[in-house]
Amino acid sequence: MLKNLNTKNIILASQSPRRQDLLSDLDITFEVITKPIEEDFPSEMNPHLIAEYLAIKKSLAFHPKGEEIIITADTVVIHNNKVLNKPKNKEEAKEMLSNLSSSTHEVVTGVCIYQKNNQFSFSELTKVQFKTLSKWEIDYYINNYNPSDKAGAYGIQDWIGKIGIKSIDGCYYNVMGLPLQTLYSYLINL
Repeated sequence: MLKNLNTKNIILASQSPRRQDLLSDLDITFEVITKPIEEDFPSEMNPHLIAEYLAIKKSLAFHPKGEEIIITADTVVIHNNKVLNKPKNKEEAKEMLSNLSSSTHEVVTGVCIYQKNNQFSFSELTKVQFKTLSKWEIDYYINNYNPSDKAGAYGIQDWIGKIGIKSIDGCYYNVMGLPLQTLYSYLINL
């Protein structure tokens, strides 16, 4: 099945190095092509629907031909029913991490798989619980890593994830930005 999949032209429409690494880990041949879109959504939208909505929106910038398969994704962090986007600066990152400390939040990744005559999407939810993070731990992470390119101001694979996450309920790779097992199941059945 994987051999058949690698005969198709798969395009990952994501600049995220984490998503690119994750898809590579599945031994799937793909190329990266991105197109700019406005990542806006209706203000009244349920936070749990935003990631899939944006993944679909990203896919509509493409017009697949022949055997092309376009994969788009978006990840949101939800804490107390509020979406935490990528922080604009260190102060916002500090505020986000302080809010996530000692609590559980949700990470939702929406994925869209788009072919010439077929488009389907799904989303996956993972619950993540942080321990109580000290001010020093938060400052150390912000000053030594790059929280500005991550929803919720953290990467589970980074230092703060390794020292701060008490538990997860759901797919680890979903928190990194691509629910691999679910995506693989869809792809091998195309």
